[in-house]
Amino acid sequence: MGENDFAEMIATLKRAAAALRDAEIEFLLAGGLASWVRGGPESEHDLDLMVRPEDAERALAALQSAGMRVERPPETWLFKAYDGEVMLDLIFRPVIGPVTDEFFERAELLEVEAVPMLVLALEDLMTTKLLVLREHEVDYDGVVEIARSLREKIDWDEVRRRTQGSPYAAAFFTLVEGLGVVETTSGR
Repeated sequence: MGENDFAEMIATLKRAAAALRDAEIEFLLAGGLASWVRGGPESEHDLDLMVRPEDAERALAALQSAGMRVERPPETWLFKAYDGEVMLDLIFRPVIGPVTDEFFERAELLEVEAVPMLVLALEDLMTTKLLVLREHEVDYDGVVEIARSLREKIDWDEVRRRTQGSPYAAAFFTLVEGLGVVETTSGR
């Protein structure tokens, strides 16, 4: 992603945050930008915001009122909005379950380019990214990059607990432990 593309993504984030705040809809910054704001890598392709399922339709309407083109894709876990070339995913049912009050309670209030907003907890971010991995969608680049850059800030025991049962998460832990990014758990 080029510098101008990232600047456009940040501008879209600010417009979306203002639209949702004006509509009194609580939201979370998620995805790659939730990592970036804490010192992780720049996001590579889109902007992710999370809202409670009961707020999703109003949030989509608020983004449309702010001048964004909106879309209801066939997937039942998100809506999409477009601000010029920037795509925004409005997520309300990620792979780890519907967005609930607990997501907001675990989130951190951070300043993102001078705009205060709730940012998804790193453990929720990593759990989501690991549980979305499937047989035909196995790409560890992004999660390893986040793990490498934010390793000290993540409660790895919590992520392990929440991803237990996923062979793709187990493979991720084998990889990052082998690379020395994450410490091996005791008893292994």
